[in-house]
Amino acid sequence: MQIQLLPSSFDAQGSANAAQRLTCFVIDDRVTVDAGSLGIALSEAQRRTIRDVVVTHPHMDHIASLPIFVDDLFGELRQPVRIHATSEVIELLKADVFNDTVYPKFDELRNEHGPVMEYVPFQMGQEFQVAHLKLTAIAVNHIVPTVGLLVSDGKATVAFSSDTAETEELWHVVNHARHLNALFIEASFPDAMEALAKASKHLTPSMLRTELNKLNHNGMDILAVHLKPAYREKVIQELNELGIEKLRVMEPGRIYEW
Repeated sequence: MQIQLLPSSFDAQGSANAAQRLTCFVIDDRVTVDAGSLGIALSEAQRRTIRDVVVTHPHMDHIASLPIFVDDLFGELRQPVRIHATSEVIELLKADVFNDTVYPKFDELRNEHGPVMEYVPFQMGQEFQVAHLKLTAIAVNHIVPTVGLLVSDGKATVAFSSDTAETEELWHVVNHARHLNALFIEASFPDAMEALAKASKHLTPSMLRTELNKLNHNGMDILAVHLKPAYREKVIQELNELGIEKLRVMEPGRIYEW
């Protein structure tokens, strides 16, 4: 399994940098988890192969360029872009994004080959298939309806916390997985901003450490994501000070493989 966090920040020369302002994970150049930078940072090869998008929640940094992605592909799509989400999140996308005001209702439109976008609901806690992957969605503790994910290709298994504060059910499900190769977990704010982290339902490095104590798996790679750019260096310092083996900050653009 190959996973890439798409870049979402660029310097004056157009080169990607490490700041993560948007969230979009590409799995095997075929499926994405979220769509923050989906429409602006894909390679041309990925643009031709990605047709399934799993949306964990409807915050803008996780869906910002999803409409642009569908819009750019509109005339050439021979199969629809499939938006996988809970029914609750799908209704929010319909009401707030694809509503003929912010963007067209692409699920109602067609090109010469057929529909260009469709919603595919999944059930919380029930395994579902997306392309070659099997996924399980688990409710996590964020300020809007949000899911974490357990994802397997039959050989490797990884987990995404998505945006969350302290949570329980995710770790219960992950602990029942036979093996865990990697965990992608948020660390948004430095420890000094714990009050804001709790109010907005995010994690600090110290809170992340507490969450990791709920895991039964050992030895998996732990990749910290969703670091707020304004506090990135301080969060990295505090993550390093935790002294947790195999914990590192995920690098946008780099391809990780398990």
